[in-house]
Amino acid sequence: MSRTALVENVSAMLQDAGFRVSERCAIRPKSFDVAARRGEELVLLKVLGNVDAFDAQTGAEMRRLGEHLSATPMVIGMRTRDEELKPEVVYFRHGVPAFHPDTAYDLFIEEVPPLIYAAPGGLYVNIDGELLSEMRQGRDWSLGKLASELGVSRRTVSKYEDGMNASIEVAVQLEDMFDRPFTSPMDVMDGAEDVRDAQPTPAAPEADPSDEHVVGVLTRAGFTVHPTVRAPFKAVSEDEERHGRDGATLLTGHSPFTRSAEKRARIMSSLSEVTRTRSVYFTEEQETRDSVEGTALVSCEELAATNDPEAIRELIRERAAEPGEA
Repeated sequence: MSRTALVENVSAMLQDAGFRVSERCAIRPKSFDVAARRGEELVLLKVLGNVDAFDAQTGAEMRRLGEHLSATPMVIGMRTRDEELKPEVVYFRHGVPAFHPDTAYDLFIEEVPPLIYAAPGGLYVNIDGELLSEMRQGRDWSLGKLASELGVSRRTVSKYEDGMNASIEVAVQLEDMFDRPFTSPMDVMDGAEDVRDAQPTPAAPEADPSDEHVVGVLTRAGFTVHPTVRAPFKAVSEDEERHGRDGATLLTGHSPFTRSAEKRARIMSSLSEVTRTRSVYFTEEQETRDSVEGTALVSCEELAATNDPEAIRELIRERAAEPGEA
């Protein structure tokens, strides 16, 4: 199956699951393919045939975008270099959860989250440590007794009860021993933070030198600007005065307004609908239009003509569509 067909299939599945799906980000470079929202759930999806093609720079950008947009970054793919991805198993690439389309179907359509994740050394599951402690004590077993039955150390059993995850083999042993499951589903919609790579969100890149004057104006207007590298927009800019409210975040672009830039502005408009943001494209020349499908067009000349932060906010509000109305 081609990657285009795979993206289309995943998008159709999300729509069947009740998600509003953005237009595909059919431009390069791109850190994700589509954004999708269902209620308060927002996901940024990268769709690949081979998930090993997902590199560290893209992973870092998707994790940053997830934080700035309150979204969960995900990768959906068919295989690694060595094998097909196993259904019902979550893998990780550069801190981003990755899984097979069948696992995505179970998660989004059937609303059955996966139990298993892959990590160096094999496949693992979350163990309900409190339940394990309760069942062990109910049998009047010591930590040493349970350790002996499992063939592990006393310290390992103590860690299981404190919340450490276990191999599938240990989980099966426990289920056979106590005649009940001890596994709990992975919270993939929160990025599976409890088991993904233990590393902070990567630092933001420096702004492109050609964007510095735009960044300066937005900063003076009270926005915190987060530059991007591979997104369909140049930055995510948060209005600190309206922090946490719909429309308080901007997807911003900047360049001479060519045909390619107009295409980018249309994609930004679709993304802003789904992410509940506004979108604005700063142009090097004065445009006759005020917007492109909800993405505001503001010339750098207009920006330079005012030092009033509220006037800049009002200009963007007048020309950009309200979140969800593009």
